[in-house]
Amino acid sequence: MDRLSAMHVFVRVAELGSFSSVAQQLGVARSVVTRQVAALEEHLGAKLMERSTRRLTLTSAGAAYLEKCRVILNLVEEAETGLAAQRLAARGPIRVSLPLSYGLSRLVPLLLAFAREHAEVRLDMDYTDRRVHLIEEGVDLAIRITAHLGLNEVARRLGTIRLRTVAAPDYLARCGRPRHPSELAQHECLGYSMAGTPAAWTYLVGGAWTAFPVDARISASNGEALTEAAAQGLGITIQPDFIVEPALAAGRVVTLLDEFALPELGIYAMLPSNRQVPHRVRVLIDFLAARLGQ
Repeated sequence: MDRLSAMHVFVRVAELGSFSSVAQQLGVARSVVTRQVAALEEHLGAKLMERSTRRLTLTSAGAAYLEKCRVILNLVEEAETGLAAQRLAARGPIRVSLPLSYGLSRLVPLLLAFAREHAEVRLDMDYTDRRVHLIEEGVDLAIRITAHLGLNEVARRLGTIRLRTVAAPDYLARCGRPRHPSELAQHECLGYSMAGTPAAWTYLVGGAWTAFPVDARISASNGEALTEAAAQGLGITIQPDFIVEPALAAGRVVTLLDEFALPELGIYAMLPSNRQVPHRVRVLIDFLAARLGQ
């Protein structure tokens, strides 16, 4: 039995609470995973997990062994990372989660350039605006665009995105041009939301960040859809610069309320909190930071 491989499988099963999920991530049969854990228990002479039809739970011996496994695997990863750094070659798999619109418009060229430059890296790109769970889903790196990070999230800032308030010229001709964010309450607004319609938009007014109520009759979880709605004269929207630039260049929308700043969004490389960062992932993060920081 490959002890390190079995320890790795055990840790993943403990984190996910499922033999099937780990088997799916590793691309093997469920029986392979169960046999490895069973062989590890036989070797140790101790039961590590209690199995039921609904869930897996760690025994006290399993919980103690889990922590030791994490330490050992992190040390192995750190040692291999050091050797890889000395060889200056990134190699191995990287599973990266990317936001849909920004990923397709700005990150695809960078990631393909990275793949050409590092021929020994196997790149698995997942494009989604869903907030992924890095540990549970086996993701090595997630690129996230947000104004706020969670307290315990491990991240490196790669760059900044500006927001713009835009509307179509014909909408402004029909409905008037708001001169102050407080006037947005009298306008049709198009809101970005992953879980419903936002209640307010925030602007810097008089040196203070202030939230202004809006009524978003149309909302969507995709900025390109909302920009198109704005371009067709359906209302006002706030969108990242990389999304609205083509419509601005074509004159389909114009900016408004430019004198009132909007919160900046950070571009972050999000990392799993339970393990060392592999050399290949560090190389990718440095590659992206050098380009997105510009």
